Amino acid sequence: MRFTRLRLEKWRNFLNVDISLQRRAFLVGPNASGKSNLLDAFRFLRDIADAQGGFQQAVNSRGGVSQIRSLHARRYPNIVVEVEAQLNSDPVWGYRLEFSQDNLRRPIIKKEIVRRGQEIILNRPDKDDEDDSDRLTQTHLEQVNANKKFRNLAEFFSQVRYLHIVPQLVREPERSVGKVSDPFGGDFLEQLARTQRANSQVFGSRLRRIKDALGVAVPQLKGLVLERDERGIAHLKGRYSHWRPNAGWQTEGQFSDGTLRLLGLLWAFLDGTAPLLLEEPELSLHSGVVRHIPQMMARIGRKTGRQILMSTHSADLLSDEGIAPEEVLLLVPSNEDTNVEIAVDNEQIRALLEGGASIGEAVIPRTAPRHAQQLAMFGE
Repeated sequence: MRFTRLRLEKWRNFLNVDISLQRRAFLVGPNASGKSNLLDAFRFLRDIADAQGGFQQAVNSRGGVSQIRSLHARRYPNIVVEVEAQLNSDPVWGYRLEFSQDNLRRPIIKKEIVRRGQEIILNRPDKDDEDDSDRLTQTHLEQVNANKKFRNLAEFFSQVRYLHIVPQLVREPERSVGKVSDPFGGDFLEQLARTQRANSQVFGSRLRRIKDALGVAVPQLKGLVLERDERGIAHLKGRYSHWRPNAGWQTEGQFSDGTLRLLGLLWAFLDGTAPLLLEEPELSLHSGVVRHIPQMMARIGRKTGRQILMSTHSADLLSDEGIAPEEVLLLVPSNEDTNVEIAVDNEQIRALLEGGASIGEAVIPRTAPRHAQQLAMFGE
């Protein structure tokens, strides 16, 4: 199951974007070009499909319609998020949400359309909406009593996962109390503990695979266990090489940033089959490890069919010869918005690739600030 197309109008940095998506997608662009905002469109759909919050919470948690709408939107101020998705062997599904706000600044649906192949399953507003305009404060996507005909699409959206581990949050597991599925790692250890409690065999298999992989990047690591302390708080413990047989144990508070980030990345790869959104997974990792992330992605994709969409600034990560230019999305800011180009469609990039350059060598220099060398003068 995966997204095959994304269309955005008036969404944050993007006035008009329409792109096809592969099983892997690498988002590359300058700082503040909108990489996180593009990934957030998928998170937005996930948040709507979550019946705990729905459309109103998804918009308000992002600061409201005025914060989501592009600063350069003029006429036709409606915001559009539209996707196509392939779910198993079904015809391609399409979902379009167009929204704005009313005079009370409440988020209001202008259009909600669900399509399966050529069949239109939902087309709002309908007569019931016209009779009761308050209905347009909720999508049918989030309502179990309204999404029966396309519930598998709603479930697909709800399973999308986003991860951007902040090591300091993992090191302080007390902060995870009350948090659920925190994408920044606040309850990461509790997520592991829930899996352990639900299925100890699956958890044990994953932890062994992660320990073996971590052992390549951190050769001193010889063991990895998850335990709860006397207060019931989950802790990850690693046993490192030591001259005393029972010494060398460290908790997550002593793990390096790189170890925690790589551990989180490996767990995310193994946890589920729905699309996974990653922000700069190369952070804190050695270049020798970073170079192999695309290969891990490819292996996971072949085995589970999982789609992985990630932002990156790393030429090392993009040095993998297996990355096709169709998989690289180049974000190009202009004075008014950000355009998104597929690398294969850019003539200069194609010429560099034909000349033997890696995709990283062809793309990353195009994302550097034009006058970055002036930073060297700072402090004078």
